Amino acid sequence: MTKLKVSLLDYGAGNVRSVRNAIMANGYEIEDITEPSQIDEAKVIIFPGVGSYRSAMTVLEEKGYVEPLRRYLADGTRPYLGICLGMQTLFQSSEEAPDGQETMEGLGVIPGHVIKFDEKEMTVPHIGWNGRVHHQDSPVFKYVNEKEDVYFVHSYYAPIVEENKDWTLTSTNYGGKKFISSVQKGAIVACQFHPEKSGKTGLNFVKGFLEAVENGSINSSKPLNVDPEKETQLVKRVVVALDVRQNDHGDLVVTKGDQYDVRENEKEGVTTGRGGVRNLGKPVSLAARYYNEGADEIAFLNITSFRHGVVEDMPMLQVLEEASRSIFVPLTVGGGIRSYTDPDSGKTWDALEVASRYFRAGADKVSIGSDTVTAAEAYIASGGKKTGQTSIETISHHYGAQAVVISVDPKRVYVESKDACANKNHVVVELDDSQLGPNGEKFCWYQCTVMGGREARDICAVTVSKAAEALGAGEIMLNCIDMDGQCNGFDHALMKAVSEAVTIPVIASSGAGNEQHFTDVFTQTQVQAALAAGMFHRKEVEIEAVKQHMRKNGIPSRTWSHM
Repeated sequence: MTKLKVSLLDYGAGNVRSVRNAIMANGYEIEDITEPSQIDEAKVIIFPGVGSYRSAMTVLEEKGYVEPLRRYLADGTRPYLGICLGMQTLFQSSEEAPDGQETMEGLGVIPGHVIKFDEKEMTVPHIGWNGRVHHQDSPVFKYVNEKEDVYFVHSYYAPIVEENKDWTLTSTNYGGKKFISSVQKGAIVACQFHPEKSGKTGLNFVKGFLEAVENGSINSSKPLNVDPEKETQLVKRVVVALDVRQNDHGDLVVTKGDQYDVRENEKEGVTTGRGGVRNLGKPVSLAARYYNEGADEIAFLNITSFRHGVVEDMPMLQVLEEASRSIFVPLTVGGGIRSYTDPDSGKTWDALEVASRYFRAGADKVSIGSDTVTAAEAYIASGGKKTGQTSIETISHHYGAQAVVISVDPKRVYVESKDACANKNHVVVELDDSQLGPNGEKFCWYQCTVMGGREARDICAVTVSKAAEALGAGEIMLNCIDMDGQCNGFDHALMKAVSEAVTIPVIASSGAGNEQHFTDVFTQTQVQAALAAGMFHRKEVEIEAVKQHMRKNGIPSRTWSHM
């Protein structure tokens, strides 16, 4: 029997490649919707909305898709799966509207309005793995255990109100708010979470939906009795980073630095000359290993990309394309996210075009490093005025804040006292006794660097992070050159200073050497995720060992399917 052909509504958003791969991984063919008439003819539509609501609705209007979609969804009998914005656009309106508008109209299929999480009450965006409380028994969850977590990344949510209770399939809790995490009525299904980024759990959700469409059971959901006290919890994330660069033979390899030096030294037997680039494996095979071992996210950090442009960097794009075929957790890529001019052709590429190439290749988020510092300096020099032209602003406006991670690479500058710095861009931080300076200094400011740590700038990590948040960044990858490769744990003073100064999530990076270091940073600071590289590459510590240690100490970690 020929399997159902899935009509995919790709309106040109972010990483739709992973949705394609999730559909194909379940054995289904795809037909792309490129004309409005195809919506009327479709047997089943999957709409993976990624980015901002305003961009999505604007493009749907421009392409002439809005009215055909409303017709398709009108009586609820035609199968539809909306993902993230594919769910939000079903509601009457959203606060994520163009400048000057309070709200923007949606498709109007579901009663209710999409609103923004309050940054005063919680960290925004809501990024990470969370659970679900089921309000209906539906065949779409046939292969998914209720205890398995799924991946969310959003700043706006749909509240449960009396008028849409009968639509609510599952709910999720975050920051004291209960919101709709999936809906179903008849054959219309949609979810706020990303099944294509929810590992094997997400693949099984897609499988359940498509099988139910094929066998005609998609309409058979039934209401459940729900415990009003039951809640879900956002878990802490364990992120694995792969520092990728070319070695001296031109091969793309995963390497690891010692305070950002990736070449072998006397510790590894180099006695004369220049050591070779540490080679810890091939990027895709190593990333696949981490996915299967339970990594919550994977970051590819292209550590020499400041020398080249992404357009010439086909190997890195190929790494993303290949990785996304078999890895169904979030992929971040960093390096070279900036505007630049091709020296050969003279063509100028802006940062949005560069990021778009990464997204279309399979990235979910881009990490902006050196360009963040430059943008922050200009923002502060202007008295806090936005130009709308920085890489952070342009990418965030088009793809949403959740797609923009800033990577901050500071090093300590020790000072004698809390008020030693007259420069307001140097926020002085008090250190604990394990971090004292060479002369016993108990204070420092964290000086930002660019060009892979090679050039220091006269601005601190706290100041850059606050400016980047104001410009539209959605997450911070917070490194520390002093701790990099030392395996002595994360820099808690730095993590506290930045996470207390911003309202966006912070990923702790640099210094992890054992399980305890993850537990410590989660219990002693407000970071939402922690990242390691070398200890996983060298198989000194297993990812599951880290998560078990966290759970033993009362820190929630992802529950996931191995099937």
